[in-house]
Amino acid sequence: MSQTRRAAVSIPANIAEGAARHSSKEFGHFLSTAQGSASELETELLIAERLGYLGSDGYTKIRSELESVGRMIVGLTRNVRQSCGNLLS
Repeated sequence: MSQTRRAAVSIPANIAEGAARHSSKEFGHFLSTAQGSASELETELLIAERLGYLGSDGYTKIRSELESVGRMIVGLTRNVRQSCGNLLS
């Protein structure tokens, strides 16, 4: 469970750290890392549900929220790319 907690905390921490950077390219890097942490968390939740540590209702609710967070990260990444003329591609 501590690995799951670290992955969950890593998502907003990377977004915040990236936002504090001085270039859009660096911000994009941290957004990519945040998206990776979201994917890691999704995998850990699936494993927890399959092993019986997390009920299916809890899993469904958390996964739905995590998907929403993932969509927000993708949207923010697109916005950052557009604002800097696709320097992040």
